[in-house]
Amino acid sequence: MTLQQLAYFVAVADVGSFTRAAESVGVAQPTLSRQLKALETELGAELVDRGGRDGPTLTPAGEALLPLARRMLTDAAAARRTVAEIVGLRRGRVRVGATPSLCIGVLADVLRVFHEQYPEISLELTESGSQPLEAGLVRGDLDIALVIVPPTGVDPALHTEPLLRERLSVASPAAQHPAGRGSINIRELARRPLVLPRRGYDVRETTLRAFSEAGLTPRVAVQGGEMDAVLQLVEAGTGFAVVPDLVFAGRPRLRRTVLNPPVYRTVALARRADLTPSHATTAFRRTLLDFLGDLTAAGGFAGEVLVLPRRESG
Repeated sequence: MTLQQLAYFVAVADVGSFTRAAESVGVAQPTLSRQLKALETELGAELVDRGGRDGPTLTPAGEALLPLARRMLTDAAAARRTVAEIVGLRRGRVRVGATPSLCIGVLADVLRVFHEQYPEISLELTESGSQPLEAGLVRGDLDIALVIVPPTGVDPALHTEPLLRERLSVASPAAQHPAGRGSINIRELARRPLVLPRRGYDVRETTLRAFSEAGLTPRVAVQGGEMDAVLQLVEAGTGFAVVPDLVFAGRPRLRRTVLNPPVYRTVALARRADLTPSHATTAFRRTLLDFLGDLTAAGGFAGEVLVLPRRESG
């Protein structure tokens, strides 16, 4: 049982609709439904009757849980405020960096949760490729960043903490089905028009390296866009793209097909090794790790994304 699950349950009880409850807490409706189902499984009882003509209603078990859930959420908020005042989290700033695909797939929800927990801390977001983000950390322009670990490793001036191991898959329009039975190899992909993101994206370099190692030249239809533009071009039928599994969530117009052999990447949390992180930065790291743990426990990731074992960091 998590506080997030309880918050979703209370939201459904308050508005009487899964869709409006998801909107009120700022998540996709399938995510809220999965978390609520996980809570029911944990407690061993159905909390919401989903078959009513007037929308979802609480079962007797749900009615019994509701006041307890409200009290637990209130106590948790009070605990956060008390600790925040002690450790200086009533004010401050966290400058966060992330790649565009991670902004789409993870960070937006994490920033929302962090702002709810620490509303007086200023959040500044920089969205860019991993190499510019690493440079920003080294210069001191960023406090912490989600970056992709390249084969050569990251800048030695940085402390990195691996978080996710994520598969790259082929995105195609949902109306089309690429060659192969549930998978596609690089030779088959070479016969398809390809959409590539701009230079600086690790996924672009990984894609081109896979073609080069196979002795093939891709048929590039469009290149140079940001990740969201790449996905929209694929949805429109312009071509196929190699993208991280995280970006498929909430995009029904995209079909995900596994690359064979598979290609993976490691996502890490990075900061300057020679600087002691502020209380606010440490709190952001903790919020991120808790969110990832809750999400993977509820099966909330699209595709194959493995949350790596966490370790304590100063």
